[in-house]
Amino acid sequence: MRSRYTAYVRGDGGHLLRTWHPTTRPARVDHDPGLEWLGLEVLRTEAGDVDDTFGVVEFRAAYLADGPGVLHEVSRFARTDDGWQYVRGRMVDDGPRTLR
Repeated sequence: MRSRYTAYVRGDGGHLLRTWHPTTRPARVDHDPGLEWLGLEVLRTEAGDVDDTFGVVEFRAAYLADGPGVLHEVSRFARTDDGWQYVRGRMVDDGPRTLR
C-alpha cells in the first residue's frame, strides 16, 4: 500500500501497473499534474501476513486539487507469484471533511 501511494505521489505509472492484479489492471494509469498528494494514513489492515493469500488495507490519503480533499478507501490485495497486487477498492463516504 505504501509503495503504491508513493508511486501516485511520484507519478510512477509503471509501478502502479506492476502492482495491480492482472484481472482488474487498466491498460494505463494517467498522472494528474494538478493533483498534489499530502499524506497517507493507514487506518487498519486485515490478513496480509506471510501465510495469507489476500489482505485488506483501509486508508485515507489527503490531497490538494481545486481544494483540499481526502480519499478514503478499503483496498483488497491478493498475493501472486509477483508479490502483493491491488485487486480493487471501495470508496468510503465520510461526508464533508476539512483538512487540518
